[in-house]
Amino acid sequence: MKNILITGGAGFIGSNLSLELINKGYSITVLDNLSTQIHGENPKVTSPLYKSIKDKVTFIEGTVTSRADWEKALKNQDVVVHFAAETGTGQSMYCIEKYTEVNIQGTAIMLDILANTPHQVKKIVIASSRSIYGEGKYIHPELGAIYPGYRNEKDMLEGKFELNYEGSSDLVLVATDEESKIHPSSVYGITKQNQEQMIMTVCPTIGIAPVAFRYQNVYGPGQSLSNPYTGILSIFSTQIRNNNPIQIFEDGKESRDFVFIDDVIQATVLGIEKEEANGHVFNVGTGIPTDVVEVANSLIEAYAINVPVTITGRFRLGDIRHNYADLTKIKTKLGFEPKFTFKEGIKKFSAWVLEQEIQEDKLSKSLDEMVKKGLLK
Repeated sequence: MKNILITGGAGFIGSNLSLELINKGYSITVLDNLSTQIHGENPKVTSPLYKSIKDKVTFIEGTVTSRADWEKALKNQDVVVHFAAETGTGQSMYCIEKYTEVNIQGTAIMLDILANTPHQVKKIVIASSRSIYGEGKYIHPELGAIYPGYRNEKDMLEGKFELNYEGSSDLVLVATDEESKIHPSSVYGITKQNQEQMIMTVCPTIGIAPVAFRYQNVYGPGQSLSNPYTGILSIFSTQIRNNNPIQIFEDGKESRDFVFIDDVIQATVLGIEKEEANGHVFNVGTGIPTDVVEVANSLIEAYAINVPVTITGRFRLGDIRHNYADLTKIKTKLGFEPKFTFKEGIKKFSAWVLEQEIQEDKLSKSLDEMVKKGLLK
C-alpha cells in the first residue's frame, strides 16, 4: 500500500504525517483547502505548514465538500487518512451548519464515492477525537463507573466546577477507555462521533479496513499560533509573547491529556501499517491529566516572560471538566508507547515558538463572539 491520500494534509498533524510517510517511502497526495483560519491570508506564501510539504507531495487545493475534488484525490489511492475537519469546540456551537457540512457531509461524500464507484482503497484511518466522550470516566463510591452529563450552569455561576452525581461529591476521576460512554458536549464532538461511526460502519461492508484514532489534545512545533479558536498552548503562547495577561476559565483546575505531535504521528503510522489495527478504535494520548494552571505556568517559565495570570471563574457552556486517555488497548494491540512527557514536550514546543514571529493576539475577538452567542458566562 504505497499511495496514501491525506485530507487536511497541509494542517498541523497532516503535514507532520506527510513528511514522516515520505521518509518511509510512501507516495503522498494531499487534499487541503488551505483555510485562512489555520494558514493565514496568503497561505502559499506565508504558511510554514504548507511550505513544509510543497513539492514533496501531490497537492490538490480543494475541499472535502466537493465531490469532484474527492474523485480526483481518491484516484489510485491505497490508503486514506481523513484529517480534514473544522476543529474549534467553542466555535462549533454557533457555526453549526459549517461544522456539519465539512465534518459529516464531507465524510459522507467520500464514503458514497467508495461505495458506488471502482477504487483501490484498502484502508481508511479517521481522525476521531476525545471530544466524543464528553466528560471523562469517574468512579462513584456506590454506583461504580459513571459518566456525568452536562454541568449545571447554576452551580458553575456559584463557582462549583467539579462534577457531582446524584448528590455525591465523592467522584474519583479515572482514565477514559474506548468502551466508555459516548456523550459529546459540543457540536464538534457530535460531528467527530458521526465521522467515526460512519467510517467504522460502512467500510467493512465495502471491503475497506477502518481504523479510528481518538486523539487527545495534540500540540507541538508547527501548530497554528494565530488561530484563537483551538489549541490552548498556542493561544497562551501568543498571549505571553505579546505581554498580555492570561485569563483562565473556571478555577484553573480543569484538566486535559496533552499529547506531543511526534507521539501522535507514531501512533498513526502504526495504524496505517499494522493489520492488527484494522477494525479498531484507539485512544491516543499520554494517559496523564494536566490542569490549565500548570499549562500557563509552564509556558510562562519556558518563555521567561512574567505575565499576570488571573483565575476568572468565567466558563464556556459545553466545556468539559476532565478527560484523559486509558492507553491499554493501543499499547497492547499496536505496541504504542508515548515517548514525550508534558515537560519534555513543552520544552520542544516553546523552543520552536521562540523561533517564530510574534502573532497578533486574537483571543478577545473570539471570546466576544462567544459572549454574544450566550456561550461564555
